[in-house]
Amino acid sequence: MSGRPRICIDARLQPGFSGGIEQVVIGLARGLSSLTDGDEEYYFLTYPDTDKWLAPYLGNSCHLLHCKRSWQHTWRRTIASRFPLVRKTLEKIGSLLVEKAISIPKSNGTIEGAGIDLMHFTFQAAFLTDIPSIYHPHDLQHIHLPEYFSEYERQGRTLVYKRFSDQARIVAVSSSWVRQDLEDHLDIPHDKICVVPLAPSTETYTVPSPGELATVSEKFDLPEAFAFYPAQTWPHKNHLGLIEAAAVLRDRHTLRIPLVFSGRKSDYYPTLEKRINELGLARQVQFLGFVSPLELQSLYRLCRCVIIPTKFEAASFPLWEAFLAGAPTACSNITSLPRQAGIAALTFDPSDENEISDCLHRLWKDGELRARLAKHGRENVSCFTWKKTALCFRAQYRRILDLELSSEDNAILNAEPIL
Repeated sequence: MSGRPRICIDARLQPGFSGGIEQVVIGLARGLSSLTDGDEEYYFLTYPDTDKWLAPYLGNSCHLLHCKRSWQHTWRRTIASRFPLVRKTLEKIGSLLVEKAISIPKSNGTIEGAGIDLMHFTFQAAFLTDIPSIYHPHDLQHIHLPEYFSEYERQGRTLVYKRFSDQARIVAVSSSWVRQDLEDHLDIPHDKICVVPLAPSTETYTVPSPGELATVSEKFDLPEAFAFYPAQTWPHKNHLGLIEAAAVLRDRHTLRIPLVFSGRKSDYYPTLEKRINELGLARQVQFLGFVSPLELQSLYRLCRCVIIPTKFEAASFPLWEAFLAGAPTACSNITSLPRQAGIAALTFDPSDENEISDCLHRLWKDGELRARLAKHGRENVSCFTWKKTALCFRAQYRRILDLELSSEDNAILNAEPIL
């Protein structure tokens, strides 16, 4: 290798639509920008018309690298957004011959032309390349919750995830639970999977001032106290379970707890809206839609508690974000969440509205419990920063490229996963 090592990080995202993956890329940008002691150059692969969301977080040895959209990408996005019935028909046809129906994308030459030495695919939609790579399949939700996916989507995800995992030198995951899941279902060797815990996305944002908190509260006409859940309205996020739990508390305890949700509204939102009206909860529930980083930070600090009833997660960004903001929290007892939560959150079965309502009731009524959980939450999340995540990935970059490893790199590579 001649000159400084060039690492490319995949950031080909549509801002506001990519949820946690967008936060991963922003966190990596901030973390890698904070490293000043290495020779590496970092290039974030973006589309030229959608790079403004990322540019403010790049510094030092981090740069933008623009690529063109493929016609397949534009065609598929148009079909998916404007013609859902056509999309479903094509999926049914494709499921009959999935391996021929799914086109595995190939590099268009952008990274090769830029002299990239290693490609870091931060999300599932990678591409084929001869350049060494790291790949993030994130999770295998389609295997565990098949009811939320068509047959075409299930087969397609397994095929694509396996193909890009086989191509990669390293498969990166955020928890030991996901590593075991990939070993079990994709037959990926244990020593090929590295566990690199992520960090709260809000760590990269400015803490709101008292005046900004008041402005956000006024803008959204927030109640004095409320329970908060930030998540796009995908079915597996289980907003419905929390809504049902709120109805239980109203009917059994005459306790009316306001629920505030943030996050983009998906195609599933009308189902939630219908159920809210059926339960007579319209005055108790607010969906704010997509909010800015400052507004998100403010909501965590204005709420009385955070409730995370998700049915599946590789790891939960809202859980870390709540801990960082000092918000007492309850979360589902599924996948990696119990280990991530430790003693810093109440846990419940997300399929049991009575368990959800019990936890919500306890958090709402018990001030000492809230204070204790908030304290443990801050202690828990202090172990996770984007700089630490960036150092872990830099050690992997150097190992893959056969570069000289520092003592810090070796310690990182030999450490047992903390999540």
